Amino acid sequence: METVVFYVFAALALAGALLVISFKNPVSSALSLVLTLFSTAVLFVLLLAHFIAVIQILVYAGAIMVLFLFTVMFLNLKPEALKFESKHLHFKVSALLAVLFLVGYFASLGFKKGLLLSNIGASNMDGFGTVEGVGTTLFTDYLLPFELTSILILVAIIGVVVIAKKRAN
Repeated sequence: METVVFYVFAALALAGALLVISFKNPVSSALSLVLTLFSTAVLFVLLLAHFIAVIQILVYAGAIMVLFLFTVMFLNLKPEALKFESKHLHFKVSALLAVLFLVGYFASLGFKKGLLLSNIGASNMDGFGTVEGVGTTLFTDYLLPFELTSILILVAIIGVVVIAKKRAN
């Protein structure tokens, strides 16, 4: 039964992700992203990481999506602003493939490192998916990426304010 649930929600997550990039309307894309985020939350439940699943729904599918929709509606993009620009398409595709290659390379390095560390006993997995386990890992091993993400979000908010201010003038 667990395998069937995994395959159903993994397929829903992939379908939602494909719909995000295929819709031309940003609101439809955002709603497809909600489907993807909800399906990912179900996958976290299958991993017995209930806290992470709840945070996925509350923070990402809830608060962040409301922020995205508010921003999209605040900018009030016209249909001509959403048209695809095909200038320099070869360069864009090449850059995308290079980035995907680099991400795949570094992911494979991380996967190999994960295989080397796979001898971790069950005693180290006691706090997996709990508030204490997530907090300890986040603020010890991943403190720098956590802070860099907060700076990135701050820069994005400032960018939206600047764009909106230019449109108002």
